[in-house]
Amino acid sequence: MDMRPCSVAGMFYPAEPRHLEQLLETFFRNRAPGVDARGIVSPHAGYVYSGETAACAFSTIPPDFDGTFVVIGPSHRGYMTCVSAIPWETPLGIVDVDTEFVDALDIEIDELSHRSEHSIEVQMPLIKYRFPRARVVPVLMGEQSYEAATLLADQVLRAAGHTGRNVRIVASSDFSHYVPDEVARRQDLSAIDALKTLDIPEFYRRLQETGATVCGYGPIASMCIACRSLGANRGELLRYTTSGDVTGDLDQVVGYAAIAVV
Repeated sequence: MDMRPCSVAGMFYPAEPRHLEQLLETFFRNRAPGVDARGIVSPHAGYVYSGETAACAFSTIPPDFDGTFVVIGPSHRGYMTCVSAIPWETPLGIVDVDTEFVDALDIEIDELSHRSEHSIEVQMPLIKYRFPRARVVPVLMGEQSYEAATLLADQVLRAAGHTGRNVRIVASSDFSHYVPDEVARRQDLSAIDALKTLDIPEFYRRLQETGATVCGYGPIASMCIACRSLGANRGELLRYTTSGDVTGDLDQVVGYAAIAVV
């Protein structure tokens, strides 16, 4: 069977199933179920840096969710927007793709572009562990303009309507990259404030104004636009951390946020 193999297991997260399961159990332990979020922002760094923050985001979705996750990640290599239509391997087992939803999306399928991109892969073990019956639609986003984000949101909404699927949307993104901790927090929290009201034009304006290097700003925007059409009216910042919280090095950090859109 054709499948998308693990590319960053053993680097971003443990490759050994028992070790990975124990780590995820630690991340999710004692997390009270939050609101049933329509969408979330989840980071995609190594689990040692951002795994707990990612688990905080996924914890806002009930663990018995068995619908479809549309996982939108930025292309770090500049590929155009494309979707994957084959199952994804994780150390915990296979995550199935919702192929009917993929067909309804009407976005080009490009497995090669997905093969070495980590932004979506890092979400898959979390989904497999927390939501074993859920399926996924992996969307790699190339152009991240406001217009591109709006178009992708419309495509997701049309596919959801056509298939009748119960969907949750995951925007995979880290926040500021390789700046002092205080700069990262100032830039990132300014951008996140705009997300609290789902004001996406203001989100783009603040990114441009502050120069915040948010790698997945397009996926975040697309998720928020789609969720607003599905009835969401606000974003909630659940947790914000930086790599400096782990390493102690505050001179050059990467920011991570868990955000629920409800």
